[in-house]
Amino acid sequence: MTKSEMAKRNILIMWFANFFVAGSMTMVLPFISLYIETLGDFSEKYVQHWSGITFAVTFVSAFIFSPIWGKIGDRYGRKKILIICGIGMGFSIFLMGYVQSVWQLFLLRLLMGFFTGFIPMSHAFISTQTPKEIAGRVLGTLQTGSITGSLLGPMLGGVLADSLGYSLTFKWTSIAIFVSGLLVFATREYVIEAKKGTKSHYSSKEVLAHIVKNPVLLTVLLISSLVQIAHFSIQPILSLFVSELHGHTNTAFYSGIAFSAAGLGNLLMSRNWGKIADKHGYIKILVILLFVSGIIYLPGAAVTNFWQLVMIRFALGIAIGGIIPVRIAYIRQEAPIAMQGEVLGYNTSLRFLGNIIGPMLGGFISGYLGFSAVFISTSALLIVSGIILFISMHRHPKLVKHTA
Repeated sequence: MTKSEMAKRNILIMWFANFFVAGSMTMVLPFISLYIETLGDFSEKYVQHWSGITFAVTFVSAFIFSPIWGKIGDRYGRKKILIICGIGMGFSIFLMGYVQSVWQLFLLRLLMGFFTGFIPMSHAFISTQTPKEIAGRVLGTLQTGSITGSLLGPMLGGVLADSLGYSLTFKWTSIAIFVSGLLVFATREYVIEAKKGTKSHYSSKEVLAHIVKNPVLLTVLLISSLVQIAHFSIQPILSLFVSELHGHTNTAFYSGIAFSAAGLGNLLMSRNWGKIADKHGYIKILVILLFVSGIIYLPGAAVTNFWQLVMIRFALGIAIGGIIPVRIAYIRQEAPIAMQGEVLGYNTSLRFLGNIIGPMLGGFISGYLGFSAVFISTSALLIVSGIILFISMHRHPKLVKHTA
């Protein structure tokens, strides 16, 4: 089997693995807050706050471990890490179906974070097998797997939760994630040939020095946090907002539709944004996507019915769909092969930092200022991210030069 054939086979396998992981993880998102309500007699403010905290705690451990997994992957191979992450996530989600208190759910979400880097690690796995000139298109194609899973997951989770109950839904979710871990066994790991004279290993000090010496790359990594803070601030309280707009009938199902609307827009444009960025430049497209996403999110503060919210999230998905593949394609361009796992690990870690701050910030803002304030703050953060990257792009034009 040639490397080209192996690459196509690996992308196909990882597409389905990401589909199952993303679908399974998002199955439980629409009803985390509703699940907490069943664990005791709590006030609405308590549920909002603990929804944010419980949602975010997964990313605390993920924030710590992502660069470590990345470094281990660079040295010993990413396939092993993917299998470990799949099994670990499946086991922790399975146990969530048996919790009796908020604290038990909190601790299992914390445990889950140690293994949450499956999808980012799969991007690193495929990135190191992909030539620079097609990185955006290939990574965009890979992302459609996780997007498709994210699209179907919330709706399926909502249906299962409404018909079978929350506990059983966690158990079915864990089975799908175990399947993802098993799929990775069928892949073959290799790394695209590096240029002659390129080092085969880098110390963490050398990796950090490489990042710091490239201000645009550093800015792209730091903006990962701001984008995730913005995007995840609405996630844990979205089902509560849907309940306020639509009523309490089949809340989990309608929350799933609201979650999935962004996924549908994402699915339609993710690969296309990758192709556009391959041609016109990764940083230019990133700046455009950040500004457009911020502008689209702002009307969410004024919605008065459920379907207005769905349309806004669909439009957001179209705009925000290219941010992840385009950002990773830029890292693929700027980081040597032998350090890409660790650099992408830092990128993932900073994303998870945003995932920590965003849900808690959204929970507290909605609790004290209302749901509309969350949309306004989200819009502002995305636009600020675009401004920061735009300034960095013009200060360091040589570092923005498109070399894919």
